[in-house]
Parts: sequence; C-alpha cells; structure tokens
Amino acid sequence: MDESKREFEWRFSDLAKMYLFLAITFFLITQIPNRIWYNETFQLALGLGFIGIWRYSWWLVHFFRAQIFSRSVFPKQRAAADAVWDAGWRPKTLNILMTTYREDKKITERVIASILRECRLVGVPSTLFVGSGDDYDEQIITAFIQQHGKKIDLKVVFVRQNKPGKRFAIGLVLRAMARYGVDGDDPVVFMDGDSVLGQECLKKCLPIFMTNPGVEALTTDEKVIVEEGPEWVRAWLNMRFAQRHLGMQSHALSNKVLTLTGRMSVFRARNVVNKDFIRTIEVDYLNHWLWDRFRFLSGDDKSTWYWLLKSGADMYYVPDALVTTIERIEGNGRERMVQNLLRWSGNILRNGSRAIALGPRRVGPFIWWCIVDQRLAMWTTLVGPISAIILAFYIEPIMLLVYLVWVIISRTFLALLLYPYAGRIYVSFPFFLFINQLINSIVKVYIVFRLPKQRWMNRGNQKAIRNADSSMETFRHAMAGYLTALWVFAFVFGLMLYLGIVKPLPIL
Repeated sequence: MDESKREFEWRFSDLAKMYLFLAITFFLITQIPNRIWYNETFQLALGLGFIGIWRYSWWLVHFFRAQIFSRSVFPKQRAAADAVWDAGWRPKTLNILMTTYREDKKITERVIASILRECRLVGVPSTLFVGSGDDYDEQIITAFIQQHGKKIDLKVVFVRQNKPGKRFAIGLVLRAMARYGVDGDDPVVFMDGDSVLGQECLKKCLPIFMTNPGVEALTTDEKVIVEEGPEWVRAWLNMRFAQRHLGMQSHALSNKVLTLTGRMSVFRARNVVNKDFIRTIEVDYLNHWLWDRFRFLSGDDKSTWYWLLKSGADMYYVPDALVTTIERIEGNGRERMVQNLLRWSGNILRNGSRAIALGPRRVGPFIWWCIVDQRLAMWTTLVGPISAIILAFYIEPIMLLVYLVWVIISRTFLALLLYPYAGRIYVSFPFFLFINQLINSIVKVYIVFRLPKQRWMNRGNQKAIRNADSSMETFRHAMAGYLTALWVFAFVFGLMLYLGIVKPLPIL
C-alpha cells in the first residue's frame, strides 16, 4: 500500500459518533430558551455574527483556493514533472542534510531506511550529511547503512556540532557542503532525524525544479504517527496536519508558502551554500524596542523561508509527496501541547512582523494578508469567549450555554471542511478546533510582549534565558507584564462598551 496517498476512510463507528454528536447539538438548539431578541443576547449574536462571517469566509477562501490548486493547477504540474522524470531527467547529484539528537534507535533506522530507498530510486550519486551531537546517532546510522546500503551510491558525512542547538548543527553541515563543492541547481534535502520519507517522495519533488525554474524551494505534505502517547494527542495532531494540508495548497496557488517546514523541505543548492543564508540560520535575530537584540532559538524553517521571501523567490507545495513524523510523548501530553504552541506561536510572531514589513508588493498580496491575518486572529478568537463570560457574569449564566451552542455549530462547520484532508471523520475535531484556537490566542497574546521567551523541549529542553538579576531585565519583564495587562484591559473594556454593560459618559 502506498502510504503517501490520502484516501478517505469511511468507518461505521465514526458515522455513529457523528450522528450522536449532531443529535445532541440539535437537542441543545431546540431546548435553550430563545433569547435572541433580548438586547444583550442580540448584541452577542451580532458580534459573533460579524466575526464569524469574517473568519469563516476566510476559511472558505482557503478551502476553494485549495480545491483549485489540487484539482486544476497541480495536476498539470504533476503531469509535466512526471513526463520529465519518465524521459530520463535526473539531477546530477543529490544531497541530504539530516540533523539528529540522540534519537531512538528504531526511529533512526526507519528514517535511514527511507533515505536508502529513495536514493536507490533516484539513482544518482548521493551524499548524506548528518549533523549530530555525539557518536550515539553516528554509530546507529553507520551500522544500518553498512548492512542495508551496500549497493547504493551513497556517501555519508558526519558533521559533529561544537555548539548546542539545531541551528548551529545546520550551519556546520551547510559549511561542510560548501567545502564539498555543492552548488548550483543540485537539490539539497533538509530533514529531521524523526522524519520518514514516503514512497517516491523525492521522485515527486525533484522534477518540480526542472519544470518550474522559478521555484527555489518546496515542501511536502506531512502526517504524524504517535507511537507512544495519549489518544487525544493523535487526534489533535491529525487535526493540525489536516489544517496544514488545506492551507498549504491555498498558499501554493500564489507560488508561496508560509513556512519551509524543517521536517522536510528541498532547496536549490546555490541558496543554501550562500554565506548570508548560512549565517541567518546560525544566528538569526530580531531587534526589539523593549528586549534589544535577541537570537532565535527554534524556527530555523522560518529563517530559511524569510531569507527566500526577501528575494521574492517562488516557493512550492507538493501535496502528493508525504513525510511522516514519528512522535513519542511522555506523560499526559498537555505540557507538550502547550510547549509546542509556545514554540510555534513564537516563531510565527517573531517572523511575522518583519515579513509584513516587506510589503505586499514583494511578498505578494494574498500571502502578505495571510501573515497580517495571523496577528489579527489572536484577538478576534477571544471576542466570543470573553463576551460570553462578561454577559454570564453581568446578565445571566445561560449566556455560556448559548455560546457553547455557537461554538459547536461553527466548529462543526469548519471540521466538515477538514475531514477530507484528515482522511476520516473525527468527532473530536470541533472541540479541538476551539481549544486549539483559544489556547493559541492566549499564548500569542502572552508571547507578543515577550518575544525572546523560547523553550525547545524536543532538543534537550533548550531555553533562551536572560539575566533575570539585572535591573534592566527586571524592568523589561515588568514592562511586558504592564503592556499585556493594558492591552487585555482595553480589549475587555471595548467589549463591555459594545455589549452595553458599560455606558459611555454623555458629551456635555
């Protein structure tokens, strides 16, 4: 079975759960007292309606753009790429950059097995550059390749990092590539040590560079396998990757993507051996009015994306090429979920402001507005729950139930758009959509005033820690707290004015 194909799977148990879920929703709608024409309820409904029309029409825009890309635009690109491949075109060489940090032995062997399979299929001289932290991973990789890769034209180069962090590991490998003469249009695959290449992944990706000379980098579809961890984490990650699959196809219609995913992306070599490109990955930073200059810890995929975005380069998404990430989550998963949202949201916020500053002409109007929308959404998502809490406190508690019904209806609608991309019906999607959006918004509101705050549990629990004992650092943390409280107060006060809870003073 070709694991790279996303075919929808109908399950009787899923249909039964969905039927029960819709029945409960219908019961709630019919049993809640109808207070729609009460002034406060009407204001809430009106506010949610305006926000809903905006947010959900934006979802529909992405959905229809994704349909256009997958049904009309990409099939032509796939046919052209396949024709080139079938005619015998191959890159002169293939270079793969993989970073790993004390990964589980079985996972590493699955990753290397997929690399060997893909190198055999491509059939050109290949080099695997491995950025490693110690000899633990190196011994596993060496032993596996010696046993299974004897007839494959593959050379392995280990680059031991001398500084902590994935960014320095990537930088050292890229410098090694430059010394080995990697350059020009040779494809360079960036991948993580827990990412398994799907069947014919490289065959589907590499000819895109031949048929579309303007493309400087591309990324692929992803799915996740949670081998150890709670069942709810599997559903949550499946929802996120379904969202990603839909959004990426919408973005690709504009010949851009919003990130060149670190789990697996492919670049033209001339870009990645550029000294400025390498230095950007190693020590990417931001100048902030409050926090001064600070380095990025994670988000190397956002740094590579921004570097290409500045030059106006085209970036592509290959929806039928798949990479599978293997996750093993200890404990109940809640801390890992929050830490991932902190990392992902921080990466988006740290890069979003400078990407917006490039302007719609260079970035492209649609992609530019997508970046702007990411910053607006962290506030619009909070309108509903905070309004419901205000009205429940000042008017009557049933307002919370009214809002719950709105959440169920609206998120079920969004889930229906995601099911085709997830491959099956998940009754949990409406709830995870709301929880994910709510927590993500809260995290972003917190992080936007504390951009240097970074922690990466996947890479040895790295932290970006500043000297908290200094008077300047104490002032900065106090100012961040003050700004957070000020903006949240202004936001809540504005909602109370809109809902009529607070009356403006009459003008004399």
